[in-house]
Amino acid sequence: MLLPKKVKIVEVGPRDGLQNEAQILATLDKIALIEKLSETGLQSIEATSFVAKKWIPQLGDAEEVMTGLKRVAGVNYSALVPNLQGFERALSVNVKEIAVFTAASEAFTLKNINCTIEESLQRFEEVLKSAQQHDIKVRGYVSCALGCPYAGEIAPKAVADVAKRLYDMGCYEISLGDTIGVGTVNKVNLMLDAVKKEIPTDALAVHFHDTYGQALINIYAALQQGIYIIDSAVAGLGGCPYAKGASGNVATEDVLYALNGLNIETGIDLAKIVSIAHWISGRLGKLPQSKVARAWKA
Repeated sequence: MLLPKKVKIVEVGPRDGLQNEAQILATLDKIALIEKLSETGLQSIEATSFVAKKWIPQLGDAEEVMTGLKRVAGVNYSALVPNLQGFERALSVNVKEIAVFTAASEAFTLKNINCTIEESLQRFEEVLKSAQQHDIKVRGYVSCALGCPYAGEIAPKAVADVAKRLYDMGCYEISLGDTIGVGTVNKVNLMLDAVKKEIPTDALAVHFHDTYGQALINIYAALQQGIYIIDSAVAGLGGCPYAKGASGNVATEDVLYALNGLNIETGIDLAKIVSIAHWISGRLGKLPQSKVARAWKA
């Protein structure tokens, strides 16, 4: 299959990246991070999460971040919400797009969000109805699409079934997440083959963690399947709390370098992303996780 001519990057560093960082970042630094990312050509930035502060202390300042942010025209700033209460908080600070999350693994949802897959989907039905009433777009996440830390292998059909439920409820885009980064090309192809039977390809995104160093080749496999929406985090922010030593999200700059080499358009300035990678890593007291950021500086 021909590769896409253009790819949309969804930058998840400010939310999925930071929520797994041990050091609590100052609110002003979070705002600065999002504003810097807004000047790179990125059009989709997941800014924060309206999960209770006791569960994710790092993102307990969601309202302050969203109200303090200088928004750039043409950039979409989304936020994760766990339930109707979280949605109402997001609505109060003028969030125009939300994301909801469940998993393809029953064991994972029980341990991670304390409910079954079915219960999580029922919870989100109410959220989606309210979102539609307020003309708010909703993105859906399916975690553990390629493996679970508790249940092991996940059947592609299980991923397809959950993704279809979210799509049928009204999620305009479904992000398929390799939460612990165990996916390989064969697993990616089998999973996408199953999901594409239920959902249009142009409504699908991929969200790879780089635990075993497979994220870029898995992205290439997804591109060959016609997927053109990729989640990534500047500097490879974040870890994976379910896999010790996991490096977490695939780095935006590593993805951009690969896409540039394939002559795939993104509209994003790689040099600016690398600069931000070093800046935010410095704020967190560490080096960027990405190969590109380290090599670029050297």
